[in-house]
Amino acid sequence: MTQHGKKGILLVNLGTPDAPTRSAVYRYLKQFLLDRRVIDISWLGRQLLVRGIIAPFRSGKSAKLYQKLWTVNGSPLKYYGNRVADGLKTLLGEGYAVELAMRYQSPSIASAIEKLLQQQVSDIVVLPMFPQYASASTGSVYEEVMRVLSERNAIPPVRFINSFYDYEPMIEIFADNARKFDLASYDHILFSYHGLPQRQMRKADDFNHCLQKENCCQSIGPVNQFCYSAQCHATTRALVAKLNLPPGSYTTSFQSRLGRDPWVQPYTSTILEEQAHKGAKRLLVFSPAFVADCLETIVEISDEYQEEFEKMGGEKVDLVPSLNDDPRWIQAVADLVR
Repeated sequence: MTQHGKKGILLVNLGTPDAPTRSAVYRYLKQFLLDRRVIDISWLGRQLLVRGIIAPFRSGKSAKLYQKLWTVNGSPLKYYGNRVADGLKTLLGEGYAVELAMRYQSPSIASAIEKLLQQQVSDIVVLPMFPQYASASTGSVYEEVMRVLSERNAIPPVRFINSFYDYEPMIEIFADNARKFDLASYDHILFSYHGLPQRQMRKADDFNHCLQKENCCQSIGPVNQFCYSAQCHATTRALVAKLNLPPGSYTTSFQSRLGRDPWVQPYTSTILEEQAHKGAKRLLVFSPAFVADCLETIVEISDEYQEEFEKMGGEKVDLVPSLNDDPRWIQAVADLVR
């Protein structure tokens, strides 16, 4: 098929408040948590929970955390996203149009799509910047992109990149970042992924496989190919193989849980406690669910987990940096979207 215009590339990350203030964080939390794919309960229950409890009471505390995260360049997530988008424009050349969007807050998916269409693109490749698929992240991006485009009469061809959890260039960069540390000096290595409620995993399972037996996520195949936990474990296996880590020297765990319902386990906080009780003093932590360092890595792991671990008798929690604006990552994204 002849392509008459540029190829459009839409990069989408989760989002960030526009400023580290209580009002901006309130707006962000409200939009984020009212998404039915994020808090998957009834419409009324979600409204009462988010508008009446979470957003009003968490926005002040979260704003203080964002103030610790904020730099002279603003939010690291948006800063690195813009750096990757700018690098892509240079690498891909005149035949491509590249826009960055955030699923929540700005720049919105609607505004980014409008910019692409104004550049007369012939088709659009959508890359949700989440290595592992989850309904609450990648699935939500899909839904919003399709909602925006459904309101137009002329809809260009659209291709979605579903996940890239074992994408070799990504694995190599994460491994290279880890090699900058003396791996042998650590008592244990954690591969800590963002958490997800178990009920969401079961909802995404059409084949009665999820949580039906122990270690069901330790392998991945047609029956669980879209399982978030299985994809996380596959990322861990790829990194372990790349770094030649011995059995027993590492654990896959999950952080950032919210509410009382059980989330995918084991919890990172539990592994921290177990390792401290075993006498571990130094831990190295990967966070391979994020392509850019953000609140969950810089603050939650480097600050909060460090403080918790010290209280338990440990000494040091080191964070393996994310992909951020590494030139090799920008090249890897260019290859992925092409």
